Amino acid sequence: MLPDLKLAPMRYVLAILDTGGFHAAARQLHRSQPAISMAIRDLEERLGQPLFEKGGGKAQLTPFGHWCVPRFRELVAHHDRVCRDALAIARQQHGRVDIAAVPSVASRLMPSLLAGFLQRYPGIDISLQDGHSERVNDMVLKGDVELGITSLWLPDEALSFEALLHDDIGVVCRDDHPLAQQTALHWRALKPYTLIRNGTSRLLEGSPAAELLSHSTLYISNMISLTAMLEAGIGVTTLPRLAFQEEHERLRFIPLATPHLERQIGLLLRSGLSLSPAADAMYRYLMAQLGTPAKR
Repeated sequence: MLPDLKLAPMRYVLAILDTGGFHAAARQLHRSQPAISMAIRDLEERLGQPLFEKGGGKAQLTPFGHWCVPRFRELVAHHDRVCRDALAIARQQHGRVDIAAVPSVASRLMPSLLAGFLQRYPGIDISLQDGHSERVNDMVLKGDVELGITSLWLPDEALSFEALLHDDIGVVCRDDHPLAQQTALHWRALKPYTLIRNGTSRLLEGSPAAELLSHSTLYISNMISLTAMLEAGIGVTTLPRLAFQEEHERLRFIPLATPHLERQIGLLLRSGLSLSPAADAMYRYLMAQLGTPAKR
C-alpha cells in the first residue's frame, strides 16, 4: 500500500536546502524549528528512508534524499501550477467557452459583443461557430458547445431557453421592385409576386400569411444564393431584420405589418447542468447586454 505523502513536509525539505538549514527555513516559513523537524521525521518514516544525514550540524542529504529532491520540486511545482490555474479559471481569469450562433447573430451582433467581453475577460479563449437553428440546437444537445444563440423552434426538456431579444419579420426586395417604396406591408400585397422561401419562412406558418408559402415554388437556404436571386430581381422573400444584409445597396427591407411576426432569439443551454466558469461569465455578460439580469 502506498504511503499518504503530505505536500507541506516536501516544501520544508526544499526550504531547508534553499535557505541553508533548519533554522533559516523555520524563519522563512514562519514555523518553529521543532515543528519542521517533526514533519521531516514523519515524512522519512512514511518513505522508510532518511532524507538528511544525522549529525554534523548541516543539512546534508542522504543518497535517497538526493534522489527525492528533484521529484519533490516537480511535484510541488505541479501542485502550485494546478492551484493557480484552477483559481484563475474559477475567478474567470482563464478558460475557454464554446458558442454556436445562427449566422445573422454571429455576423451582426457578436463582433461588438465579443469585443466587449474580451476587454472584460482578456484571459478567456472563445470559439464561435455559426449554423442554422437546428444545428445550433444539436450542438448544444451533444455538448459540442456550452451556449447557443438561436431561435427555439420546438420546446425540448433537455434544453433551457432564455430570451434575449425579438427580431421583426419583413419583406426583402430589390430597390426597383413595386413594393420597395412602401413603409409597411400587408401580407396580401405579396400575393402577385414570386416568393422565394428560405430557412426562416416557417415563421409565417400558423399565421394568415401562411397562404403565401403554399403558392411558392422556389426555396433557397443559402443566404449568399438568396441575396443573389433577390438582386437579380427574381422575386421577394421574408427575413428577420437581423438576417437582412444592409450592405447590399440594391435591396430594401420593408416591415411586415399585418400580420406582425417576429422571431425570439435567446440563449440555449442544456437543462440541469452547470456551466464552466468561462461559459458562465459569457452567459451573464450576454444576459446583461441583451436580455434581463442573469438568474443562474
